Amino acid sequence: MTPVKRLKTTLNHQQPDRVCIDFGATMCTGISVVAVAKLRKALFDDDSPVKVVEPYQMLGEIDEGLRRAIGADVLPVLPPKTLFGFENTDWKPFRLFDGTEVLVPGKFNVTPDEKGGWLIYPEGDTAAAPSGRMPQYGFYFDATDRQGPIDEDSLNVEDNLEEFAPLDAATVDRLAAEARKAAERGMGAVLSVPGTGFGDIALVPAMWLKQPRGIRGVQEWYMSTLARRDYVYAVFEKQCEVALANLAVLAKAVGDNVQAAFITGTDFGTQQGCFIAPQAYRDLYQPFHKQVNGFIHKHTNWKTLIHSCGSVIELIPDFIEAGFDILNPVQCSAAGMDPAKLKREFGNDIVFWGGGVDTQKTMPFGTPEEVYKEVKERIEIFNDGGGFVFNAIHNLQANSPVENMLAMLQAVKDSQEKSDVES
Repeated sequence: MTPVKRLKTTLNHQQPDRVCIDFGATMCTGISVVAVAKLRKALFDDDSPVKVVEPYQMLGEIDEGLRRAIGADVLPVLPPKTLFGFENTDWKPFRLFDGTEVLVPGKFNVTPDEKGGWLIYPEGDTAAAPSGRMPQYGFYFDATDRQGPIDEDSLNVEDNLEEFAPLDAATVDRLAAEARKAAERGMGAVLSVPGTGFGDIALVPAMWLKQPRGIRGVQEWYMSTLARRDYVYAVFEKQCEVALANLAVLAKAVGDNVQAAFITGTDFGTQQGCFIAPQAYRDLYQPFHKQVNGFIHKHTNWKTLIHSCGSVIELIPDFIEAGFDILNPVQCSAAGMDPAKLKREFGNDIVFWGGGVDTQKTMPFGTPEEVYKEVKERIEIFNDGGGFVFNAIHNLQANSPVENMLAMLQAVKDSQEKSDVES
């Protein structure tokens, strides 16, 4: 099978010739730049600096050589600007805290904070207030809290909508071109749809805006979903209106050159359970998820993806009812998220994209033998009958030992060889 055929087969819950693989197609299925550098050294004896293509989480570029070595089937179709509001152009050298030499975009500008960490700025403008902070010896950024005092009497819904607008022609053309390139190469592709992440807490602080208005603090936003529910609902209504108009444009421009659409990265789970009641999800989020998914299913052949970390087994039936086709990252380490149970109860209705190896314990702290065993078991469970795209549980982190990453790749390869023998 070609990669695109393998992805289509998988998304239609049919058995592919081998497990479909993704590393780097979304901002939640990538690899830390430090880990990419270690992999390239081990696989190719290559010490050349790796590009940081997503500076918020400091994800590394999965170039064509590494993609082939990994066996990845899926390419990204991403908006042109990073979460800090600048494009991946004008590359320049940069050294991380651990000494790793990388390349960063030209507007990746940092200054030291009072504790030895780094501050990063919206659009690279160091005259603006910093919108991200990496602690000393850290490996990725957190959004800084730029929430000012809230005057309840003057709180304006429009303040939380300034980033939602009709897509400009250049962005549409860029997305269409990237999708077309993937199709021409026979690769699968995932479109990360702008503006459909209702309440995505990674986006609420709007690190790309120099002076974000409205409710932008993480704690304040979460409290507002209950204390200011009508305000949040009104934001979602307008956001959805803009999103549907943009989707109409993207559906025509991108067409069948992508097979999946990343809709939302709003997290609803913790390690121990949901942090939102199912009824609260149905009341506040599901109406808008239904509209977006319904539009996509009516006007395109794309399958829709929801990313939600944590223990969300209680919400999976609601995700399915909302029209989602794919669940990521499938955090099997969270309470109740047993792989066999997930596959048995929901495997006919939703594709599992991720869950291939635990990135909290097994990958960083386990032995290569433990990594190999876990990966083989996850593929055997999730890929039975199709409906599984192999990826780790969220991004592979910087502290992933290279021996463990190689054990993961070997387990995937051995699973492929087993599939070849059985076919």
